[in-house]
Amino acid sequence: MSIITIIDIVVYCIYNGYMLLSVPVEFQWDSGNSDKNLIKHNVTNQEIEEIFFDINKRIFEDKTHSIGENRFIVVGKTEYGRLLYVVCTSRNGLVRVISARDINRKEEYIYEKTS
Repeated sequence: MSIITIIDIVVYCIYNGYMLLSVPVEFQWDSGNSDKNLIKHNVTNQEIEEIFFDINKRIFEDKTHSIGENRFIVVGKTEYGRLLYVVCTSRNGLVRVISARDINRKEEYIYEKTS
């Protein structure tokens, strides 16, 4: 893939009304982030991946924490309806999850209002 990363394509698609499913999404799981969110927030890697295929998900730039790399916030539902807040970035064309947790009331309102 060229200079445009998968996250850049995702953001372009969201801002321009395209569906993410037209873009192949691959994840980077390694010893630094695999199952990290299971231990801390009881969120599995599979649940995290599921929200990227939620057609009602919301993606926002995380300008506050984008120091050294662009970070994004993804709010979406898992297959079983669990609402998650995921912070991620793109590295080597792969989505790398930094953190994931259940959303709070304010974030739930944003998801439900804009869905």
